[in-house]
Amino acid sequence: MKTTLDINDTLLANAKALAAKQRTSLTRLIEEGLELRLRSARAVAKVRAPKIPVLKGRGGLVAGINPLSNKSMLDAADNDA
Repeated sequence: MKTTLDINDTLLANAKALAAKQRTSLTRLIEEGLELRLRSARAVAKVRAPKIPVLKGRGGLVAGINPLSNKSMLDAADNDA
């Protein structure tokens, strides 16, 4: 896909020089840079994802409680107190 970007003149000149030195295209150099940045962002997002506590108890739900219904669960919690 073609697109238009406004890139700082010095940055563009340095990128073109690096692409020529590495015998690759400016497009490929930009694609690789974006891939690295996106991969890094995904890794950071995974690290920051909160851990959800899981109860590793036994027994399961009390009979008559629908685990797919918030109302059923809240009613059961209110009745327990």
